Amino acid sequence: MELFDFHIHSIFSDGELIPAEIVRRCSVLGYHTIAISDHVDNSNIRFVLQNLVSACEELGRYSDIELIPGAEITHVPPGMMERLVKDARKLGAKVVIVHGESVAEPVIPGTNLKAAGIPGVDILAHPGLITVEEAGIAEENGVFLELTARNGHSLTNGHVARVAQETGARLLVNTDAHSPEDLITGEGALQVALGAGLGRDDLEKVLAVNPRDLIDRILE
Repeated sequence: MELFDFHIHSIFSDGELIPAEIVRRCSVLGYHTIAISDHVDNSNIRFVLQNLVSACEELGRYSDIELIPGAEITHVPPGMMERLVKDARKLGAKVVIVHGESVAEPVIPGTNLKAAGIPGVDILAHPGLITVEEAGIAEENGVFLELTARNGHSLTNGHVARVAQETGARLLVNTDAHSPEDLITGEGALQVALGAGLGRDDLEKVLAVNPRDLIDRILE
């Protein structure tokens, strides 16, 4: 099974590893495509993306996996979000994630709703107790919802999966990795999906079809 992860952090935000080590470790684990998507707000978005775009471009020439620069817009006031999504795109982010209303962190209420309504957002990460309304808006705008392997954030994976199935919103499995031990194998991704309550019939869609569709959109 091919393995995809669009939500990995490096030392350019709060991750432990430089991009080269992330790439090497993911290659050994059998990843097909990864995005290094570091935390950004208005204060560091330029610094982070200038470094990530350069690192991904050069490392990609020597790697056996597809490497994508991304950004996770994190803990910003919802009123700032749309501008930062546009800024991230202009600065070279191929994947734009918004840090959703995880129950593990004090994310500003209204973040999920705002992110779901912005077509330039690719993924709403760990969206916590997302509502049916918010998930429906995400589906309309092509925003994927994340099932996460990360401790704390993963507490609501079952709820996210149920709401996504009710509304037709599309799901992805990501690690939100900050350290080497956060990276998972294909079996680990399968366990995240099954643990969220997905049936066997949904696994190929969530673990293979949806990631491929996102990549196709990125590379348009």
